[in-house]
Amino acid sequence: MKGRLLLAGSLAMAALGLGAPLLADNPQFEGADPHAVVIGDALWVFPTGGPGGSWSADRFGAFSTTDLKTWQDRGTVIRRDAIKWIGDDGAKDHFLWAPGVAQANGKWYLYYSVGPQNPTPSRIGVAVADKPEGPYQDVGKPLLTGGNGFEAIDPMVFIDPKTKKPYFYAGGSAGSTLRVFELNKDMTSIRREVKVQQPPHFTEGAFMHERGGIYYLSYSHGKFNGSSYSVHYATASSPTGPWTYRGAILTSDATHQGPGHHSFVQHKDGRWFIVYHRWDRAAGKEPFDGERQIAIEEIQYDAKGDIMPITMTDGPPAKPW
Repeated sequence: MKGRLLLAGSLAMAALGLGAPLLADNPQFEGADPHAVVIGDALWVFPTGGPGGSWSADRFGAFSTTDLKTWQDRGTVIRRDAIKWIGDDGAKDHFLWAPGVAQANGKWYLYYSVGPQNPTPSRIGVAVADKPEGPYQDVGKPLLTGGNGFEAIDPMVFIDPKTKKPYFYAGGSAGSTLRVFELNKDMTSIRREVKVQQPPHFTEGAFMHERGGIYYLSYSHGKFNGSSYSVHYATASSPTGPWTYRGAILTSDATHQGPGHHSFVQHKDGRWFIVYHRWDRAAGKEPFDGERQIAIEEIQYDAKGDIMPITMTDGPPAKPW
């Protein structure tokens, strides 16, 4: 989610809180920028915003399901007023969006974007908790600050299953620049930056997953509030490239626009899924406004390991979670 979409009125929107279970098929619920993880038998989603128009600039919530039908609201994981450094840049307003989580050291780590992007640089924070639902405690300073044409947005952390090294991916949007860092083992500080080539058609929202020894760097391309928004990917033999561009796999269709800012997750039975946001509408006047919807699709790989083009669906999944 881009901070520029957040109007002043967002600050007064209803808080994310515990409520009745949400019943849903595709689209699953209102929200954007979903970072999804599998925890036990459940699929958890950490989005920007959430169901019922609870789009809020000042907090993050978490939601979980065991059937892709009924979602449990896990409550607020962190609030803006718990981030003590957030006003150090002197900006009048501050917005939170695009969270990501990682598990290591017996802890859970929440990474998040802090705007505005102008006139002060965007920043990425990190907070720590004992449980995935939190509460998370901010570490007391930004992990990364933007500037000089780089926007510090859209964090994602991937722990390489081969080397166990944690890699931190960030950046995009107006600068359309991807940066990759190796984190220290504490997961809250940067060990070094790894210079990487810029993937073709990269705009923002990088995500990394590994399957069968192939590393898949996927990302969003285009304007987040228009029909050009889409998911592309590249592959490599390491989590830092060099990348081989493979093309677009998720693009607008007649009734769904601007799919993107996604996650990949693997079910315990081996199936893979993509969790993403979209605008459920036909193409038309842009930029789009209103609420985006989170949806989930099962994905397929061909014999070479390439991801097959993804078709957006409505209603219940072909197979339950």
